[in-house]
Amino acid sequence: MFLKQASSSSRRFLPLLQKTSSSTSSSSLCGTGMMGQIQKANFSTQLRGCLGNKGPTVIDTSGVMDIPDRKSPSDILRGLQEKVDAVKKEAKLGGGLERIEKQHQKGKLTARERIDLLLDEGSFREYDAFVRHRCTDFGMEKDRPAGDGVVTGHGTINGRLVFVFSQDFTVFGGSLSETHAQKICKIMDKAMEVGAPVIGINDSGGARIQEGVASLAGYAEVFQRNVNASGVIPQISLICGPCAGGAVYSPAMTDFIFMVRNTSYMFVTGPDVVHSVTRETVTSEQLGGATTHTQVSGVSHRAFDNDIELLRFTREFINLLPSSNRENTQSRLLAPTDPIDRKDYSLDHAIPADTNAPYNMLTGVIKPIVDDHEFFEIMPDYAKNIITGFARMNGETVAIIANQPCELAGVLDINSSVKAARFVRFANAFNIPILTFVDVPGFLPGTAQEYGGIIRHGAKLLFAYAEATVPKITVITRKAYGGAYDVMSSKHLRGDYNYAWATANIAVMGPEGAVKIIKGIEGSSQKEREDYYRSKFATPLLAAERGFLDDVIKPHETRQRIIEDLEVLRTKKKENPQKKLANIPL
Repeated sequence: MFLKQASSSSRRFLPLLQKTSSSTSSSSLCGTGMMGQIQKANFSTQLRGCLGNKGPTVIDTSGVMDIPDRKSPSDILRGLQEKVDAVKKEAKLGGGLERIEKQHQKGKLTARERIDLLLDEGSFREYDAFVRHRCTDFGMEKDRPAGDGVVTGHGTINGRLVFVFSQDFTVFGGSLSETHAQKICKIMDKAMEVGAPVIGINDSGGARIQEGVASLAGYAEVFQRNVNASGVIPQISLICGPCAGGAVYSPAMTDFIFMVRNTSYMFVTGPDVVHSVTRETVTSEQLGGATTHTQVSGVSHRAFDNDIELLRFTREFINLLPSSNRENTQSRLLAPTDPIDRKDYSLDHAIPADTNAPYNMLTGVIKPIVDDHEFFEIMPDYAKNIITGFARMNGETVAIIANQPCELAGVLDINSSVKAARFVRFANAFNIPILTFVDVPGFLPGTAQEYGGIIRHGAKLLFAYAEATVPKITVITRKAYGGAYDVMSSKHLRGDYNYAWATANIAVMGPEGAVKIIKGIEGSSQKEREDYYRSKFATPLLAAERGFLDDVIKPHETRQRIIEDLEVLRTKKKENPQKKLANIPL
């Protein structure tokens, strides 16, 4: 009787035997040497082997047989899903409602709100929401929020794939831990693999000091990815809060940095450390605010009044850039909205008759030429004597560099050279054609410039233009004097098409200086000698005779000529000599 009952229950009982067989000796079951037999035989046979032939024996199985009924598969799945949903809900709350409210009181959005505004609605796919830090020191094991202070994933902007990470200041002040860094590295690696831009939204107090060197190692891992991704995919840093200490070096190695006025700060050492070391009293805004970095240091490329303005601009800005260095600008052509042959006759009067009179290169020359008069200026408040930015020509993105005669007469100095050099190198790295508008009287003289290293810094711009292999089109509107003529994308630096307007003055130096050096210039007065020199040397004709200019064109024809040239240069292939890397004069 018992054997029949036991046999009918064998499927419930066997797992228990198997589970305990590894830890229970064979003698405890039915005697020495029986383990192998028990594992090989079925349940009924195992019981018979244990009982032998002694006849019916009563065995107390109440402790084993009274197993509660298992939950149904649907109940199990429902329970598991509830646990998953609970963790995801925890991750979405970040540091909790109270800290979220404090974030809003500062005029700042949360990490997730920023992502929602940046990306197309419903396109964000989050990764690693379940990740928690591993620190067990200083009581950290008692506070392990899901997500560990950074939201990572991918989505789309106007249908284009981008990867994004957004630091959550409500979780440990957005501080970077080992796992926090691993989440960032993970999406950067994937972005490089698939060829898509990375946008980092920074709002962090720096390294998580409770983790010690592990957090520093995390920063180094991120830095390495920044370097690996440089020139491969566009990297954009949005500074929406503090970014201090080692944290600043990741944005510094990205392509563009945008900040928010009054709520974002970047500095290696904060005001307290500065005061303790130098006794200098300075506020966070003065030391590393948006105004400081857009106007004084040149660290940031643009500043905005709030998070919303910043995110809206970024959505528009990303449309101008290729997704990676595998693409060219033709792959991102927009349907032309401005006729190719549109002629703006105001250009014919843009250059003053007085060669020393200022004029606005941006509003007077660049905007009338580009599509729909739209120009996305980069670093508009820094080194204003040179203009850098993006526009479209017949729907194609172009990078524009231009001297600005109404700021320091458009002269090249240390800051303008560095600003333009980095911009040229970005355009070259991502296959963006370069348009250069030239009105430059030379390099800024003075001990401040010489002591500051104008030779080395000016060489950066020369180097950048010379190594660029993308289509390069240059238009000289007025002055092109001395070494600055060579530097500003001259024909000698492998310029593809070099033009001048009739108002162009191309010479070793201006007439004022030349007549003091050259003997035998006709004319009794200073003005007569200057006029003679200008008519003899400071014209575009001499350069055109030598082939240094491809044509002298009418200003109102400039737009059409540039667009036609870009079409010709679509299939341009130019390579530099094989080398590991070029040693630019940093």
